[in-house]
Amino acid sequence: MPTSANPGLRVLLIEDQHDIAANIWDFLERRGHEMDHCADGVSGLARALRGDVDVIVLDLGLPRLDGLALCRRLREAGHGVPVLMLTARDSLEDKLRGYAEGADDYLVKPFALRELEARIRALRRHAHAQTALTFGPLTYDPHSMTASREGRRIPLTRLQGAVLACLLQEAPRIVPHARLLEHGWGQHGGDVAALQTQVYELRALVDKPFAHAMIQSVRGVGYRLLGAV
Repeated sequence: MPTSANPGLRVLLIEDQHDIAANIWDFLERRGHEMDHCADGVSGLARALRGDVDVIVLDLGLPRLDGLALCRRLREAGHGVPVLMLTARDSLEDKLRGYAEGADDYLVKPFALRELEARIRALRRHAHAQTALTFGPLTYDPHSMTASREGRRIPLTRLQGAVLACLLQEAPRIVPHARLLEHGWGQHGGDVAALQTQVYELRALVDKPFAHAMIQSVRGVGYRLLGAV
């Protein structure tokens, strides 16, 4: 139940299956969370773009606009709210595609409602865990999940932000894969392929638009940030 140290969250649930939505709503509401619900992708995206939610629980198989497209449009609009995807698709490729489109976590149906709550709390906790971090021209503010470089504002997903924050904390030292995985996914989630996807997306955002790349891969070991060349 909510406490001063662990308050209830504002949860937007985007799920078209009535029974699943009702079960999630009832459970999370009883646990002290404030719920909102949309049953299709178009209305879900419109509600998500309004903001004022702490986390989005997003089904992939939605009518009118599927969950992957919804998440992609949300990120393109500059919204960094944590997104947990729900799906029956459990292949590695499906998960990697979800992360590439901006998801922060991925839960395969059927799932335990207690695990769902634990994951949404973890997403929100990671989003607020640190103060702003800076190395050279690159800064990341975890409270707004926004990076900045040379005056350009760059909204990030929760996972992108977690990876970048870990690199910034250690810069310019090399950060091993295992440290980055634990920082972003916890002790029992994520793999090197998922990490590579996040780093690829980060490079597209914080490196490619600029004169020199800051994120360097150290083959077989991890990644590090480089200063000015």
